[in-house]
Amino acid sequence: MTDLEPRQLEFRQAMSNLAAAVHVVTTDGPHGRLGLTVSAACSVTDSPPTVLVCINRGSASHDVFAGNGRLALNVLAGDQEELARHFSGQTRVPMAERFSWDVWEELGGIPTLRDARVALVGRIASTLERGTHSVFFVEVDEIRLRSDAAALVYDSRAFHAVGAAA
Repeated sequence: MTDLEPRQLEFRQAMSNLAAAVHVVTTDGPHGRLGLTVSAACSVTDSPPTVLVCINRGSASHDVFAGNGRLALNVLAGDQEELARHFSGQTRVPMAERFSWDVWEELGGIPTLRDARVALVGRIASTLERGTHSVFFVEVDEIRLRSDAAALVYDSRAFHAVGAAA
């Protein structure tokens, strides 16, 4: 890994103070089954329903998501911090074991977390390359909502449950 410039370090510190929802993005298909914790995801438009998800092009998972062409954005609930840690690689639990747990349901052919606050499934409609990352624009064709859960956010390099259900 190359040394970061002072401006990059300053930017990373600034972004660590930008509270963001925590997601586990999943995919399944000819290139494999995979999941990854991300905070860089958001809505784009409701016509057609579209979200964006940013994934580092240097990550081994990038080409799996791009190759499969479909993914699920699982918006984590406040009590799902452990899943966020597993899918960020912090716990070193093998990917196959993560998908063997009884927390999954298929939606639109993609594994989704049964107790996620929101699960959105769709196809990658377009991709924009910017710096180290790809921005996947995902047209959503399946939606599952759960209204009784707090949200999980990442802020100041820590997870926090927020919202009325917290």
